[in-house]
Order: sequence, then C-alpha cells, then structure tokens
Amino acid sequence: MTYTVNCSILLTELPLLERPAAAKAAGFDAVEFWWPFESSVPSDAQVTEFENAIKDAGVQLTGLNFNAGNMPGGDRGLVSWPARSSEFLDNIDVVAGIGERLGCKAFNALYGNRVDGESAEKQDAIGAENLASAAEGVARIGGTVLLEPVSGAPKYPLLKAADALKVIARVKEESGATNVKLLADFYHLAVNGDDVAAVIENHAKDFGHIQIADNPGRGAPGTGELPLGEWIARSRELGYEGYIGLEYKEPQETAFSWAIRQRATSH
Repeated sequence: MTYTVNCSILLTELPLLERPAAAKAAGFDAVEFWWPFESSVPSDAQVTEFENAIKDAGVQLTGLNFNAGNMPGGDRGLVSWPARSSEFLDNIDVVAGIGERLGCKAFNALYGNRVDGESAEKQDAIGAENLASAAEGVARIGGTVLLEPVSGAPKYPLLKAADALKVIARVKEESGATNVKLLADFYHLAVNGDDVAAVIENHAKDFGHIQIADNPGRGAPGTGELPLGEWIARSRELGYEGYIGLEYKEPQETAFSWAIRQRATSH
C-alpha cells in the first residue's frame, strides 16, 4: 500500500521542516503538505528551505495545497473568495514551481467558505474561473488540481462528492480543463453523511487522490468505525492507482502503530 504522510496534521510535535525526515524514519517514502507558508508568495529563501527539507529527508512530495488562508482561524480556501481571488492567482506559479522542482503532481485547491455580502452565484463563477486558471498553471508540469468536500466548516459549500463533481463539471464545460479531479477524503465524506461506498463504486477510477482518517475523532485507522481498509481495497479494484494520504490526528509516538501492525500481519 502506498501511503503518503500529511505532515501538516501529523508529527506536529516537531517543527514543520523536521517532519519529512520523521516520516522517513517511521518507514514512509512520501509526504504531503497543506500550504506551509504564511502568504501566497513566500520569499525564495523560504521556498528553498522547504524544498531542501523534503529532498534532504529522501522522501517524495506527493501533494501540496494551494494557499487556503488562515486555516486555524477558520479559512478554508481562496478559490471562491472574491476579495482574495488575486492572492490565489498569484499563488499558482509558486505552487507549480515547487511541484516542478520536487516532482509533485497533485495540488489541492480548497474552494473557500461562503462570504457574507457576496452571492453564491458570484462566488461560484469566480471559483470556476480560478480553478480553470489553476488547472492551466499546473498542466504544464503534468499536474492535477484537486477539489475536496470538507466537514467541520459551517460555511464551506462543498459537503458531498456530488457538490465537488458539479463544480468540476462546470470548470470542464467552461474552460475545457480535464485536470481537475475529486479529492475523496473518506473521513470528510462520511462525517457529512455521504454514501462513501456508492461514491467509490461510481467514481473511484476518476479520483484524483484519497485521504483517510477514522471517525469518530479523525484519529488513526482502527480508532473509529469506518471500514477504511475495505474502501481503499474497493477503490483499487475499480482503478484508483494513486497514493493514500494519511490525514488524521494522532500523537507522534502512536501515529503509525496501526501500519506497523498491518505490516507485521501481511508478511
């Protein structure tokens, strides 16, 4: 199983730039990150420092989020946020540059919350335009833009797979972009009441990425009640060939105990 460790939610006891090496030490060869900088256009020195942390650790960067704003403060993306649209557009070349230098091809564009004083229609029109721009920006490096339903954010409009797929279809219709795909986070979909098994049956071959956490609690696999193993296996059977992103909350000392158990029983 090809797992990639989300170093923005796991190993948080360590400074950000030490986490790739810690993931490698735990037995993983791949990592993904939310946007690791304060602004859409960080300094060259900051970008180089981040890239070197990945290269020096000897891991592959498999996924990177576009700038999503202040996530701890409740922001969930700039894509459909009219007042910050230019920040998102400025971010595209930086993201594509990091992807090009590190061989990363998957880029998660969080759609953004509904904003007071702006119509949903206007936000969705801007959102579709910005996703098309992002798709064009990463297409030159063979990249894919990911769109994700999210839970726990009351004003985020993409709750189920169908919501994201509708936006993806609009972007394709309006711009011709074919490199915008669904990020199927099984935790978020389950929490939002989606029929995850049905989503897998209908769309697994078209998933751009899978992420997992158990529910309740968003903890490690096996700490809750979701049939994550079955869902992953079925996605593979139906043609999903990508990484499985580990995007859950668990203290560093027990973060990967389940994987060690899994490895021990599979030999």
